Amino acid sequence: MALDTRELRRCLGHFATGVTVVTCDGAGSPHGATVNAFSAISLDPPLVMVSVDRRSKICGFLDGTPFTVNVLTKPQSDVALHFAGRPMDGEPEWVRPDPGLAPRLAGALATISCTPWRHYDGGDHVIYLGRVAGYEVAGGDPLVFYLGGFRHLGPVYETVPWLESGDCPTVSCFPASV
Repeated sequence: MALDTRELRRCLGHFATGVTVVTCDGAGSPHGATVNAFSAISLDPPLVMVSVDRRSKICGFLDGTPFTVNVLTKPQSDVALHFAGRPMDGEPEWVRPDPGLAPRLAGALATISCTPWRHYDGGDHVIYLGRVAGYEVAGGDPLVFYLGGFRHLGPVYETVPWLESGDCPTVSCFPASV
């Protein structure tokens, strides 16, 4: 059975994601690409994952190269579009990190600086795992992508569903027996 890739993409768009820009040094200058396929993988060792279209320019720079995942804030939709191919007026502001790490973007909600760990074939994408070498959190509300457009979060729930589920991996999630 052949799948209609356009309809599959529309179906997958029902999963809301944060918006990130993956940055690295490429051809002697900072380079970035908007990526919503980002995930935490492991705390020990500390690993994150980004999935990048193998036809993208950044894919040619990431193999064996440090990278930074910049989690964008609500007002950074112009930055997301800039790195998705719709240049904004002016250039984004870059921050140079410690030697051996990739450049990052000013004003991001959070930045995760990574050294290369592994990469894997992901069909028309390449999956890059990075070992977290450093991170910073600034605060604010994230930019969210849903059904092909940018969105904003609604009100915060007072409970944490994970702590009330049977899937919580720590013993401390469950009340002590009396």
